[in-house]
Amino acid sequence: MSDLYLNRELSWVAFNLRVQELARDETVPLLERVRFLSIAASNLDEFLMVRVAGLRAINRHKPDKKSLDGRNAAEQLSLISVATHQMMDGMQEDWRRLRQALNREDIHVLKAEECTPEEKDWLEGYFNTEVFPVLTPLAVDEKHPFPHLPNKELAIMMHLHHPETGEVVDAVVPIPAILPRFVVLPRHADGPIRLIPMERLIMAHLQALFPPLECQEFSTFRAIRDGYLAIDDEAQDLLHTIRSALQKRRRGQVIQLMVYHSISRPSLDYLMRVLECDEDAVFRVDGLVGLSDLAELTRLGRKDLLYAPYTPREPERVIEAGHDIFKAIVAKDMVIHHPYESFDVVVKFLEQAASDPDVTAIKQTLYRTSHNSPIVKALIRAAEAGKAVTAVVELKARFDEEANLRWANDLERAGAKVVFGSVHMKTHAKLSLVARRGEGGQQLFAHFGTGNYHPDTARIYTDLSFFTCDPVLCGDMVRIFNAITSQTQPDKLMEAFMAPFFLRDHLIHLIDREIINAQEGKPAAIWAKMNALIDQQMINKFYEASQAGVRIELIVRGLCCLRPGVPGLSDNIHVKSLVGRFLEHARIYAFANGHEMPSAQTSLWIASADLMGRNLDDRFESFVPIRNQTVHQQILNQILVANIKDRTHSWIMNEDGTYTRLPHQEGDFSAHAYFMENPSLSGRGSAILEGAPMPPELSLDERG
Repeated sequence: MSDLYLNRELSWVAFNLRVQELARDETVPLLERVRFLSIAASNLDEFLMVRVAGLRAINRHKPDKKSLDGRNAAEQLSLISVATHQMMDGMQEDWRRLRQALNREDIHVLKAEECTPEEKDWLEGYFNTEVFPVLTPLAVDEKHPFPHLPNKELAIMMHLHHPETGEVVDAVVPIPAILPRFVVLPRHADGPIRLIPMERLIMAHLQALFPPLECQEFSTFRAIRDGYLAIDDEAQDLLHTIRSALQKRRRGQVIQLMVYHSISRPSLDYLMRVLECDEDAVFRVDGLVGLSDLAELTRLGRKDLLYAPYTPREPERVIEAGHDIFKAIVAKDMVIHHPYESFDVVVKFLEQAASDPDVTAIKQTLYRTSHNSPIVKALIRAAEAGKAVTAVVELKARFDEEANLRWANDLERAGAKVVFGSVHMKTHAKLSLVARRGEGGQQLFAHFGTGNYHPDTARIYTDLSFFTCDPVLCGDMVRIFNAITSQTQPDKLMEAFMAPFFLRDHLIHLIDREIINAQEGKPAAIWAKMNALIDQQMINKFYEASQAGVRIELIVRGLCCLRPGVPGLSDNIHVKSLVGRFLEHARIYAFANGHEMPSAQTSLWIASADLMGRNLDDRFESFVPIRNQTVHQQILNQILVANIKDRTHSWIMNEDGTYTRLPHQEGDFSAHAYFMENPSLSGRGSAILEGAPMPPELSLDERG
């Protein structure tokens, strides 16, 4: 085993445990704790569908392939099995505690027998009108094979018999996803909220499904299937290949079978046989099967048990420009800090471009977007208005492939040029480019983002939207788009960089410069904020920089395979993770450049890329310098400093890959609270003349 690196999969487990810990944090509003438990459960589902499924495939085809820390797939699967089973047991215990806390707040999740006679009468009517018509009870035997169940669909397995003939029947009742997971019972104003899980409602009315059979045994269960989308490297038609792969995914191998703990051994053996899974895939649940559905409880109307509502600000400069986004950008570069500032600025940028008669062309990347995307609608309107619209739609955005196919079809019908990219390379860069006729000729406007063009996730993901009409950066974006659409290496870019062609080498150059500065006795430091750090070469460069005396502050939300604080290896590296109300998602990289940090001389960059091999070598990514003084000051002195200073949402990474949450103290600095309460610098209008608020100056003894 390698002592230099931590295991990627176990690092993910550590991240999800941090999310799960928020479900136990009594300083968090109760229904938000329920939400965090739902998120942790949903995260685990995806981890099983993708990472565990991938490791199983590696174990079948390349059993000797080693991870960064020197383990083969079988060894990793064994460790993951232990860790995830412990996690799932912990989640059920969390649910039991949360359910007790909900009871104290007059929110009661009931069993059918706990309902009053009046409630049972109402439930019978609800079942007959709303549930019974959409259920399909299925007998299963030699003549009636077990049905295919969609991924994560809840179902009930039953063992029935005829009271007169003694005939034995096995049956399954799939519970369609269209039904709510929880049925809320009628209540008087301000009375207690009482609700029953859908599976318990159905089980209370089994007689209606299988008359005159009697039920001897029943158990809820749910199967999680392989969600990996295998794309043949030799595929010639990406569109056809994606469609075929999606069909295969729907019938993917079962990775986990979750069953209610009381299921009998014969029934479990039967399920394992028909679903073609082994004992290692089974998890018996003493509680609720499918905890990810708990998110429904956050919509019960109990706002007193949720975070206080927060309305994102619209930047003053945009308001003072009469909501003319182009006018605001011409005045000065600006960065919009989501979710504290409204994503509507990004939407209006494209909507204004679609309706502006002087706009001639729009180019746009689309990795993920919302179900009813205003971004795509704006592009469609622009194309229908005769503008030259180019949309680079990434078909391989995991679990958004079908939605992106639909958007691509809509855009093509409207007359847009849709580019799908290649089999080998994902387009992950977040880019918008608008060409507009002006008095001095055509002017370009660019939007570089760290997050997706997704209005829904922009309410909870912390991301940066950088707007500029700087001719050099806009020219670089033109060349980046041309490289993506032509699938060729671009001409040399002037200031920006892109993966997979130049970015890795440039990052190494920036780190090497800090090493040289440290060796020459100059100030040398690196501050970086990202979602994942698993690339071996980048980790080794950080180790090298640490040994040269470079002070390194890493804010890594999720996966981190680097070991911080190892004597003689990474003494100068400090790693923390922020997990709280908002999901940290921005990628920011800062290099001291021979001056004490933070300073106006700091080399500052924003990116769409994390430090992962796939981002640096197998995706189109953007890496953009921040030169405008105000934007530079906001990202470095406000955003990065506040993240480093945060104590409220911070976990410190230990040498062995575990994390220690900073203890709560009154008056602790919260990055989330700071950004919610203070307007960001580059969006200020005339009020900036009065002095914009800044966080306290950073000192190492005050950092989180």
